[in-house]
Amino acid sequence: MERLEKLDVANGYMELLQELGDVKKQCLQNIGKDDVAVLDAYRGLRSLSLRLGPLQDAAELAAPNLVDFVRTTTAELRQRIEKGFAVQLEAILKKINWPTPAATIPDSLYNDFQSAVGKLLDLQIPDLEAQEQANSTQQPLVLLPFKVMVQPLELGFRYHFEGDKPTNRLDHPEYWLSHITDKLLIQHADFIQDYVQPLLSLGFRGSTIALNPSYIDATSAFITSLLPMVRTKIFTTLPKVENQPQLLSHLIHETMNFDETLRNEWSYSGSGSSSITRWRGLTSEILDADSWFVKWLSIEKEFALARYREIIEAADGFTLDFDSVGPTSSTGTPKTVPTKAAIRVNDLLETVTDHYCTLADFSHKMRFLIDVQISIFDAFHARLADALTSFTARTTLVGRSSRSEQEMLLGVPGLESLARIYGSAEYLEKAMRDWSDDVFFLELWDELQVRAGGGAAAFAPDLPLALVASKTSAAIAHGNGNGNGSGNGADDALAASAEPQGALFDETASAYGALRAKVEKAITELVTHNARRSLAGYERANPWSQVSAAAPATGALAPTAELDALLAALAAHLGFLAKAFAAAPLRRVARAAVLAADAHIFEHVVLRRSFSAAGAEQLGADVAAVKAVVAKYAGASVAESGVARLEEVVALLRVPVRGRRGAPDDEEGEKKLGLWEVEKMLFQSGGEDARRFLVDEMGIERLSVSDARKVLARKLDLGS
Repeated sequence: MERLEKLDVANGYMELLQELGDVKKQCLQNIGKDDVAVLDAYRGLRSLSLRLGPLQDAAELAAPNLVDFVRTTTAELRQRIEKGFAVQLEAILKKINWPTPAATIPDSLYNDFQSAVGKLLDLQIPDLEAQEQANSTQQPLVLLPFKVMVQPLELGFRYHFEGDKPTNRLDHPEYWLSHITDKLLIQHADFIQDYVQPLLSLGFRGSTIALNPSYIDATSAFITSLLPMVRTKIFTTLPKVENQPQLLSHLIHETMNFDETLRNEWSYSGSGSSSITRWRGLTSEILDADSWFVKWLSIEKEFALARYREIIEAADGFTLDFDSVGPTSSTGTPKTVPTKAAIRVNDLLETVTDHYCTLADFSHKMRFLIDVQISIFDAFHARLADALTSFTARTTLVGRSSRSEQEMLLGVPGLESLARIYGSAEYLEKAMRDWSDDVFFLELWDELQVRAGGGAAAFAPDLPLALVASKTSAAIAHGNGNGNGSGNGADDALAASAEPQGALFDETASAYGALRAKVEKAITELVTHNARRSLAGYERANPWSQVSAAAPATGALAPTAELDALLAALAAHLGFLAKAFAAAPLRRVARAAVLAADAHIFEHVVLRRSFSAAGAEQLGADVAAVKAVVAKYAGASVAESGVARLEEVVALLRVPVRGRRGAPDDEEGEKKLGLWEVEKMLFQSGGEDARRFLVDEMGIERLSVSDARKVLARKLDLGS
């Protein structure tokens, strides 16, 4: 019985093999005679081949040779059928002079053309449907009709761009890339749309393939058929330029441009629009293969660093570029003046963005951002910080320096040195804030947040989450990314509104902002120090106790001669800052300087000298002179607030010995308090009453009651 069972199985095998042989023989005999029968027989054989696989697995691999033989036979038959159908289409294409640009299909050949294309599509549809059902991420298949049509185009491509032809140049990959986009696609797009598009729509109607743009759209299908020749050319060229950085970089950039041309001008998206099926471009295929991305990134980084070194070593690099901010005004420029180096660094990094913004891979883009752009930002920040540290160290030793060296450090030249650092830091800080609102960086930030919500596993091995957070934004490390919520929509929305969302350049921009604040503090200290230093002669002057002073012809007193040093220092420093600074930082520095002068004059002049009426008038003229200089460069509001206390001092010192009650028939019609009344209210009244008197009766708000008493005590008339 066992022998009979084996005989029965062997007989079944023989019958199957005989049937298989008969089907193959009939198909080969009927190609070109009864192609419909050929396709039906092939579909049956293909179905049998597909069914044998699961049956073989269920039978514990009982007949591996048989299954393999059926698959091999089916594949061979398909190749023979495809070749036979292709010959039919080739014959028609020759008759219409394809691929000449003027090729058209006459009515007498259109039915034959439609039949030849339709049979090739019918032969391939099972393979297309199988790939669609598998949800494969592989590149779309080349449609068989286009495979036939592209053959003469590929021969022409190889003729021009292989061998010793002058068009085959390693330094000009754009020659053969533009041959695809600017010649083949443009020349044959109309033919494809007019004659092939209707056949694709008819052949794929009602099938799942009709939803795939790389099959249902004739132009996309044509592009898919052209890509293999380009892919082959690229991967044969790469080893030739591997050790030539300029050529390798140029090849990849031109490939990126080629990808973008297909996406933007020809709307090519591969198999679909989702992130899984969207065409990632030939560039991604290059960079994903072997170690080409690492090599290319190293080249691009070295190019960028070489250009960066040229920028910072340029003779005019750290000069203020006044032309970049437009015309000046009386209250400052529209924005702080940057250095030429800062502008050039920003331009360099914008160029780097253009080099990698079209990459499809997230890790590739992040590596470019961190390894090239942020590293250059950090290097420039370190250089600015070193310049500030060096300046600070030299100013601490200024007492040991010569007079000329002191003027260089503490005068306008020293102020200009700090302004260069400040302008560079502010310019790049604002540039990074603007970059964070750019569409490309916004999309990169959104993807970064999503991946951060997925944890460390969502990042590449060479991009740990902690590293990315330290280089971009601490919000990532704190779990402020999408997908890291509580699961409660309301709670997540509340948390999102309560917590800062962050931005891609948070850490770097914050570092530049902190440096800018330090430089502004150093500038403020320099200007205020000079203001106090320039008052040394004014402290020693004593014109305040003079009983009378000759009134000038103009009716206004000239400022004290010893005040000229302060006026000159304020004019020089604020004049320079008015050209180099925006209005806001200029006002901050000017306010600090005038407040320092106000405090110094109050402590070392007002409270140490005695004042006659003429001395009070002279002090008023001096305060007005300081106010006029500050107002000229920083605005009236800064000047008024800066010297407000000294103006109140002058008002107290101007109180006459005898007051005037005021009456309707008085010449001026106003009441003026006398010295006796003011002294009585300040010295004999309580603190609250004295304060109300100062504010309500005299309009003095800045001076405290104690300071007002001290000021009034300096009047010579008080003891008379």
